[in-house]
Amino acid sequence: MATRDPASTRHLLARMPGIDFLRAMARGEIDATPMALTANIRLDSIEPGRVGFRGRAEPRHCNPFGAVHGGWYGTLLDSALGCAVLSVLPQGRWYTTLDYGVNLTRALPPGAEAICTAEVMHAGRSTAVARGEIRGAEDGKLYATGQTTCLIMDL
Repeated sequence: MATRDPASTRHLLARMPGIDFLRAMARGEIDATPMALTANIRLDSIEPGRVGFRGRAEPRHCNPFGAVHGGWYGTLLDSALGCAVLSVLPQGRWYTTLDYGVNLTRALPPGAEAICTAEVMHAGRSTAVARGEIRGAEDGKLYATGQTTCLIMDL
């Protein structure tokens, strides 16, 4: 897939609500982000205010000790949290992350598939708050939680 130009993303968001943008991405009509490709994560489910991602940490996502790097958890959560916020934004609005935090609860085995769900808790005129969690696809165990505050802006 080609790398998407940020100007073209803004152009698309000027013409469609955030949820339609995400649905088009899930259908492959809009390229996945380079970060999603690097992290081996993908958008899996979309509804207003709630999204799901799936991912599998590969050896290249591990730290020197062979454990999944904390940055991989952060990338997965930040992607899901931001997309949950985008799913409630109308045409012509976008967001940027003001703050996000990640809490690891246990080590995800490298190669295990993870499911990350995120839900918007508040979406106002200028800010949105979302929270999410990463669970193992096979074992259902909680591996990490996260939260974000996003600034909502006009394009």
